[in-house]
Amino acid sequence: MSSRVRLWVFLVGAAGFAALFAAACFDLPAFGTVPHPYGARAVHAALSHHTANVIASVNFDLRAFDTLGEETILFSAVIGTVVLLRQARDEHRKDPEPATVHPPVRRFALLTLPFALLLGLYVIAHGQISPGGGFQGGVVTATALHLLYIAADYRALERVRPLTLYEIGEAAGEAAYVINGLAAVLAGSAFLANVLPFGTIATLSSGGTAMVLNAAVGLEVTSGIVVLLARFLDQAVEIEEPGEDDGSPRDTGDSGGNGDDEREPA
Repeated sequence: MSSRVRLWVFLVGAAGFAALFAAACFDLPAFGTVPHPYGARAVHAALSHHTANVIASVNFDLRAFDTLGEETILFSAVIGTVVLLRQARDEHRKDPEPATVHPPVRRFALLTLPFALLLGLYVIAHGQISPGGGFQGGVVTATALHLLYIAADYRALERVRPLTLYEIGEAAGEAAYVINGLAAVLAGSAFLANVLPFGTIATLSSGGTAMVLNAAVGLEVTSGIVVLLARFLDQAVEIEEPGEDDGSPRDTGDSGGNGDDEREPA
């Protein structure tokens, strides 16, 4: 496709988007209008399904299918990163040397790690009750685990981060979301409809299906972020062309192991 054709395709798409956007804006309620029909309906739906956090009700109940799309975007991005950054045949891995960490940094990271990890799990578990949820808590939980990389080195992180389990966890989180939707269809309702008992509002077991979908997202996001960061940290790499005698690297990166090369020619 030539640059001129691409330009015309963009202009046609941009014109269509501008027309639809303008039509939507002109149909909005006037500024300062007292009634808020969408907000009132969202609050009513959340309370009727015993979900104290209205945002969680919107994400995992009213617009659960949209949330599936957002989760799938992250899932696909992680898969693409794993494929692009996988170890090639002409790359050889060597364990990094132990890193030197200043004692104050080590103490701070080791003391913060359990609290940050607990906070992430708390945000995931209470997503249907208070602000937060699977997306936010998953990011906190995954990054909290990497405080060990700051406190020690990459080898210590590898010992507590079996990538195979996290790859399975990411797939399980995505599959659990879809299976939950199919279960609603088998129960005679719509895909991803809230069909579980709603429970008591403002408790961990409230929200019905929203609670389960929130947990599935937390599992997928936590595992996906861990796998994603692992692939980027794994890029301290030196590649030699097959048959080279001088040992000079073709491409050199710099990360992993607090500055030490994590993969280099054997």
